[in-house]
Amino acid sequence: MANIIRPYGDTLDDGKVQLSFTLPVPDGAKGREAARLMILGWGFKDCEIVHSSRISDNFSFYVAYAKTEVGVDYDAAVADEAAGEDQVMGMEEVNAFVKERIGRKVVVVGACTGFDAHTVGIDAIMNMKGYNHHYGLERYSMLEAYNLGAQVPNEKLIEFAEKVNADAILVSQVVTQKDIHVQNMTEFVELLEAKGERGRFICVAGGPRISNKLAVELGYDVGFGKGSYAEHVATFVVRKLEEKLKA
Repeated sequence: MANIIRPYGDTLDDGKVQLSFTLPVPDGAKGREAARLMILGWGFKDCEIVHSSRISDNFSFYVAYAKTEVGVDYDAAVADEAAGEDQVMGMEEVNAFVKERIGRKVVVVGACTGFDAHTVGIDAIMNMKGYNHHYGLERYSMLEAYNLGAQVPNEKLIEFAEKVNADAILVSQVVTQKDIHVQNMTEFVELLEAKGERGRFICVAGGPRISNKLAVELGYDVGFGKGSYAEHVATFVVRKLEEKLKA
């Protein structure tokens, strides 16, 4: 029997949602009506524009309440995750795993590549202090972690990984306008393939709009998005490395 769920605002299964978006029109009565008609065109019902504001001469922002009759079978949903929480090892568990099953330090190199200047993501995963009470990879005694920072060309990241004989490369992408992250991530994999080194490294992608599904489609081993911490990355890398060494 299907387990159908629907959004709700006031009463369970009432289908009420809040939407917000921008339109390239001046703020005013005509703009609000255009926004309402657009939402109805998306299949929503009982639409009400509850807020609008001017952004500039020919752009305006809208907030609307509407209702949908669409539901989904919750039991059929498959989470886009690299590993479940019950499979993630803590820092000491990762260190013990590496000592027992790999027998040497695991070398990890990471950077925010391309023109992306945001270091918050790669720092949260790699820096010793980590983020939100989750220590970064630099604190793991059995990992040798190198954080190259931001605006690192893909070529330079690969060259450094070759120099230190890295086991894994972490590519962080924060800026996603016009899918620039997809272009940059694709270029990275293509450069590795051109050098015949794609199989040499475990390739990990991460960022607020990176999913495991997208990363794998682009040629990475795994992708981590919102809510990921260093232990998620470390767990995947050391387990993947063990598989490679046994192959």
